[in-house]
Amino acid sequence: MPVFTIDVPHGVSPDAKRTMMKAITDALHEAWPIPDTRGWLREYSADNVSQDGRIDAEPVRPVCSLEAPELSSLEAKRTVVQKIESAITAAYAGLANTAEVLVLINHYPLADVGWHAALQSDNPEIVEAIAALNAPPTPHAPYEISS
Repeated sequence: MPVFTIDVPHGVSPDAKRTMMKAITDALHEAWPIPDTRGWLREYSADNVSQDGRIDAEPVRPVCSLEAPELSSLEAKRTVVQKIESAITAAYAGLANTAEVLVLINHYPLADVGWHAALQSDNPEIVEAIAALNAPPTPHAPYEISS
């Protein structure tokens, strides 16, 4: 159920957009193996983007806003950020300032997410999936040597 929005400049081919959106969706599915990932691409001309109060002063710095269930693993978040940045850079290199992609991750508890006229905290399958996703790793049993 993660959703994302990418704010970028105009000018990328439809194939590059498809490839980028697929790569980002795949990265989100790895971190949140929950169906129904949705993405939006918002494109702007440089004269409609303000960066530090200046319009059209430099190449647009892309922003990806991610709305998703809570995820406790910092390593999973790092991986998602790296994959999102990589996908945006592959699509927008030379057109945007891809050295300064900003990824904003907004987490929501299931009690704050509604779908099918119910809260996701009322959906046992989703509750179980998120609990498993955020469960602490299980310690390994000590290695025993038989004599």
